[in-house]
Amino acid sequence: MNYYTKEQIINFNSEKFAFIQTSVNKNVLFITIDREEKKNAIHPQMLNEIAFAFAYAHYTNNIWAIVIQANGDVFCAGADLKAFMGSVGNFDSSIKEPKEKILMGQLFSKVNKPIISKIEGNVYAGGLFFVANSTYVIASNNVTMQLPEVKRGLFPFQVMASLLKILPERTVLDLCIRATKIDANMAKELNLITHLCNKDNINDILINLLEEIKENSPSAIKLGLEAYESIKQENNKDEYLMQMLQRTIMTKDAMEGIKAFKEKRKAIWKGE
Repeated sequence: MNYYTKEQIINFNSEKFAFIQTSVNKNVLFITIDREEKKNAIHPQMLNEIAFAFAYAHYTNNIWAIVIQANGDVFCAGADLKAFMGSVGNFDSSIKEPKEKILMGQLFSKVNKPIISKIEGNVYAGGLFFVANSTYVIASNNVTMQLPEVKRGLFPFQVMASLLKILPERTVLDLCIRATKIDANMAKELNLITHLCNKDNINDILINLLEEIKENSPSAIKLGLEAYESIKQENNKDEYLMQMLQRTIMTKDAMEGIKAFKEKRKAIWKGE
């Protein structure tokens, strides 16, 4: 089930979004992350808006694919921890809270349409949710990716679970523990990127991929993706991982890590 019902998305085109932009062109829903001033950090309301747009794509038969892109030079800096801890600030959005809490690890699984992430800026922390859960990832060859959570006294629990679906266990643990920044070529080698290109031809690669997808039955693809998600989520532990993240955020090391990051200094860990 989606986070929003078919009845809730009926007036999609008249809704107001605070953190994303949406448009439809030739059977494709384009979602643009639009929080450039915060390096496109994920805000709780942004999750609501993305879930709402995904629900629209799911229920709309003439939407055959989704493209996620971002404004600015950073695709996504991960979660806005301050906002997730309660300081959400002011925003102008007509999208209401869903009845069920949104879990990033499950968000992509409710769409059943091919999702393409078009990445032209660096990706950090929770931003790798988009990388790990998209059907395809088209990226320019200048981007880098990193899971820096341990440098803030945190751990990427949910991202780890998503990455384990596509990467070997030791590779995932290494990315989480050492927080190594990887370039686009290494990301392509690891299959985090499916289509590597340069900034000049990224749109051509995207158009070609979309045309290839649209040559095939959208109904068959939708049902195939639904079956795939059903098989994949038999042992889903997203709720547990969210609880683990919340426990980690409350540790003294997490508070120190976030403070040190803001103060641009090395964190002093206490192991508590």
